[in-house]
Amino acid sequence: MEILNSKKIRFLENTACLLRQDVIEMILNAGSGHPAGSLAMADIFSALYFYILKHNPKNPDWPERDRLVLSNGHICPVQYAALARAGYFPVEELKTLRKLNSRLQGHPHRKALPGIETSSGPLGEGLSQAVGMALAARLDSAVNSPRAKYQVYCVMSDAEHDCGNTWEAIMLAGKYKLGNLTAIIDRNNIQSDGFTEDIMPLESLREKYEAFNWHVLEMDGHNIEEFIGAANEARAIFEKPTVIIAHTIAGKGVDFMEFDYHWHASPLNKKQAEEALKEIKTLKGKIEETD
Repeated sequence: MEILNSKKIRFLENTACLLRQDVIEMILNAGSGHPAGSLAMADIFSALYFYILKHNPKNPDWPERDRLVLSNGHICPVQYAALARAGYFPVEELKTLRKLNSRLQGHPHRKALPGIETSSGPLGEGLSQAVGMALAARLDSAVNSPRAKYQVYCVMSDAEHDCGNTWEAIMLAGKYKLGNLTAIIDRNNIQSDGFTEDIMPLESLREKYEAFNWHVLEMDGHNIEEFIGAANEARAIFEKPTVIIAHTIAGKGVDFMEFDYHWHASPLNKKQAEEALKEIKTLKGKIEETD
């Protein structure tokens, strides 16, 4: 793995800004989409696709690639942006989000686009799919190998923990001690109708996961270096699955959107998009000044 120095961190932070710009422009052009969660996860997707994941855009079906399951499929704009910037398809294609006959559907379709591991949309299904992949990886490994050939990552929303199927998968992963599975929770505390703790309280998430035999890490979801450290620790855990509870800010990077659940699924108009892009480009400029 490439050495993580200050130059690489600045690159990843700069890339996160590019992903946020892409998200704003995509949703503006589409006239629909989910901006709050997409913006919240830009730092993590930058770290995943440009540092953590073992993958090859020129060979998307490489058998030993790491698998990334996006359970909360509504934040696919940030994944599409990361895939395009990583070289899976032309960046210009991002303009086709949610257009008729586009490969970039409103929720990911596994057979439509290279780099997409599962189709997603209905919340609560992704972790079950990831558990199946992690079990398959174990079966595919040599009998005497202590580790599977690839890691499985599952990005989840906090609110989808309202779904019972999520907890069935949590229990199963704990039972089979899936050390090659890392769940990443976007803990932004919002869902479409309000704040998670008002609608269906989730805390204490840490204690609940620990009760089901998971290794639990909590961190600032906007601190890329801290997130990479958590991912590295997760890979070092052999005897149980790991969950990274990433505390993020919904709408991160755009002042008028931050912490506001109304932006969960509300598109921006042209004026709002211009203001948002101005903020993000200003931040990008500050990052570049430190290089």
